[in-house]
Amino acid sequence: MSAVWLEIKHICKQTGARYGILHTPHGDVETPMFMPVGTLATVKYISPEELKEMGAGVILSNTYHCWLRPGEDVVANAGGLQKFMNYKGPMLTDSGGFQVFSLAKNRKITEEGVTFKNHLNGSKLFMSPEVSIGIQNKLGADIIMSFDECPPFPATYEYMKKSVERTLRWAKRGLNAHQRREDQAIFGIVQGGEFEDLRKYSA
Repeated sequence: MSAVWLEIKHICKQTGARYGILHTPHGDVETPMFMPVGTLATVKYISPEELKEMGAGVILSNTYHCWLRPGEDVVANAGGLQKFMNYKGPMLTDSGGFQVFSLAKNRKITEEGVTFKNHLNGSKLFMSPEVSIGIQNKLGADIIMSFDECPPFPATYEYMKKSVERTLRWAKRGLNAHQRREDQAIFGIVQGGEFEDLRKYSA
């Protein structure tokens, strides 16, 4: 059985909404859940103990920002994200794909990946699907995410179709680069924006 799996306990007959248990190497959590964002492996102003008390499920940490500081090697040497931030529960890392959108003024997309201008010191950075997955393997979250382009809104149908196709090609490259399949689940990203046929195709 996979290290991370979802056990469906109930499906609402009226809406199709699902209730379940997400099983991970660092504990089980109910879904749907409260998932706080801890960008730099810390949720601002809230201690790990308080997160547990308030019923937080999975904590989300940001691959791009952890890559810049403190660095994936620092986190790996501490024993992974959970030990680094002293959180005894499941964690997820995004891929850096959102930064492809949010840092649009300071990045260039090619088939190989994305070149960023470091917003901290202006240096040149390059992230590819392989780099993203490699960083996430070192960060050690229970769930890692496939590197994608998060497209802007609005976007033309033609742009969105090309973006979805590239995201799918990147997903295959990232899956091939994934080195910790025994204890990390990789999460595929569905893109397509406002175009239903592209969302279905992406899924």
